[in-house]
Amino acid sequence: MAIKFLARAKVNLTLDVLGKRPDGYHEVEMVMQSVELHDTLEFSPAEKDIVITIEGMDLSPGADNLVYRAAELLRSRGCVRSGVKVRLIKNIPVAAGLGGGSADAAATLKALNQIWGIGLSMSELIVLGEQLGADVPFCLLGGTALARGKGEQVFRLPPCPPLGLVLVKPPFSVSTGSVYQAFRFGPAVERPDNQAMVEAIRANNILGIARCLANALESVTTRMHPELTRIKEKLIEAGAAGSLMSGSGPTVFGLTPDLASARSVAARYKKTDEKLLVTSVFNTE
Repeated sequence: MAIKFLARAKVNLTLDVLGKRPDGYHEVEMVMQSVELHDTLEFSPAEKDIVITIEGMDLSPGADNLVYRAAELLRSRGCVRSGVKVRLIKNIPVAAGLGGGSADAAATLKALNQIWGIGLSMSELIVLGEQLGADVPFCLLGGTALARGKGEQVFRLPPCPPLGLVLVKPPFSVSTGSVYQAFRFGPAVERPDNQAMVEAIRANNILGIARCLANALESVTTRMHPELTRIKEKLIEAGAAGSLMSGSGPTVFGLTPDLASARSVAARYKKTDEKLLVTSVFNTE
């Protein structure tokens, strides 16, 4: 019998880069938010192999896939001999700044921790998740959170108000590594006020949240792809309360007070060759 888990995408409401770490990663501080857009993973028992089938996108199901790596890592940690069959139904665009691969890895860790009866705590899963990617710890926790370090220090925040989101994915992808490598502090870098964002969330102040949207990496990715600036402008013209690039990009989102408003913004958005997705924030129980 298959067990189903949802792997939810994320957006960055803020992203600040504080400096370079000795381990090569960048020190960051960011407010992250889960959204309703998700991949679906179905897990079935298998004797010994990890077998992944993927629907919706052309991705490798092999040892380089984050689902495979998460399953192998947890199996090793729990001294498990069983295998698993995973059916992955992809809806989250890849290499888009939405954390799709990290969300899939996090769902795999949570699912197999339960299925294989390993019994790791959330803090133990987060330590494992950190080995797979900087966004995996947040994806394990979900909801609204402040992340620090390279992303592995995750602190739950009060839930965000029920915002709507219009996600605009241009017809190209961006390498996170190349964006961080090209990042330099300077006057073009718009650094967020994370404390102000946290206070706006606490107050359920939607316009305050929109005003506090800022991503220090935008200056890098928009330099590589100037059309992202026009996408932000078009979202505001269509009625979004605020707009920001998520993560290292290239997906840009428009923020609205609710899902109905997001649908209206999407209908007014002057689309060219971008992919539009309408979703809303997701808050954990």
